[in-house]
Amino acid sequence: MKNPYKIPLQTNFTKGKRYMNPVIGKCPICNDDLTVTRLHCRNCDTTLEGHFTLGRLYQLAPEQLAFVELFVRCEGKINRVEQELGMSYPAVRARLTEVINAMGYEIGEPERGPISDSTRREILADLHAGRLSVEESLQLLRGNG
Repeated sequence: MKNPYKIPLQTNFTKGKRYMNPVIGKCPICNDDLTVTRLHCRNCDTTLEGHFTLGRLYQLAPEQLAFVELFVRCEGKINRVEQELGMSYPAVRARLTEVINAMGYEIGEPERGPISDSTRREILADLHAGRLSVEESLQLLRGNG
């Protein structure tokens, strides 16, 4: 059976396509992070040895990396990702959150939308009546209350 993750690579010294296995970031035995210890240039035969990091993207599972590639191809527009995958907004958002967490980042607090006109009037009325301080009113008007 052929490896489904083989990626075609055009080389400088051949007209045909050569296939290379993608780099994996996790050990297939213990699931710990892998370290690159050797780099090689096929064009000039230079080899570098040492300890090199793979970066955060290589911490992702193959399906997560495929999602990131699709997300970038869709220019970060979740509605386009929804169409490509045939999934709902919450499902796409859940996958994005999963990828963000897998890369070691934390999800920020969701932004609050603008307050309604009626809420704004209530806050200003409470300020005018002395039930709220200026600072409390500003916090509430900014949606931080």
